[in-house]
Amino acid sequence: MKLNFRTIGQGEPLIVMHGVFGSSDNWQTLGKVFAETYKVYLVDLRNHGNSPHSDDFNYEVMVEDVIELMDDESLTKAHILGHSMGGKVAMHLSTKYAKRVNKLIIVDIAPKYYAPHHQQIFDGFHSVDIANLENRKDADEQMARVISNFGVRQFILKNLDRKKDGSFQWKLNLNAIEHAIENVGEGIEGDVNFDGTSLFIAGGKSDYITSDDHELIRKHFPNATIVTIKDAGHWVHAEKPNELGETVIEFLMA
Repeated sequence: MKLNFRTIGQGEPLIVMHGVFGSSDNWQTLGKVFAETYKVYLVDLRNHGNSPHSDDFNYEVMVEDVIELMDDESLTKAHILGHSMGGKVAMHLSTKYAKRVNKLIIVDIAPKYYAPHHQQIFDGFHSVDIANLENRKDADEQMARVISNFGVRQFILKNLDRKKDGSFQWKLNLNAIEHAIENVGEGIEGDVNFDGTSLFIAGGKSDYITSDDHELIRKHFPNATIVTIKDAGHWVHAEKPNELGETVIEFLMA
């Protein structure tokens, strides 16, 4: 699949992948920071952003999508950064195609199985009468009935797209994601590993990576450094962009 992406900057390639329900837009601000030193590829994973839709939605096909992008761009190797679901794509890619990965950066996700826990997000999407929607304000008001958190609503509503005829649609493939949400929680199975240099970044207020996960991380990524960004939740890049940016740049330049 030919993924939608855009590039910023010059230098060694750095591919950045977002989490579930997100898009490359979520990483624009930090992408500009990284682009001061690297050629940054901000990618929309399949069924997200402006990338094509497909009923096939699992890590195997998402990894192949990224490898196809690298081949099309003549990238023998690249630094790979992924957040949440994008981090899982990065992990699977590094263990299958280790020679294509320079340094690996995983943001707030461990190589373990996570049970489905996105029902409120799906409820938020379904709460919007998309066929009769007149404006974004109405969408936010409808969604507020099921999701009180303004930040979460704004994250979801980044997926709202106005068509040429003035009506609205969701940019992401909601049906495919909802149908295959169990695949998003899939862990790294077996004895596979990536021996290259890797960095796992945990949010201090997030429970996605706990101290109990460190042994599993180092089983699959034996040369991993694990750091925690204080007072950050799961959306580390949105909550603590300066700290995350500094941590990533320092790791890549070491």
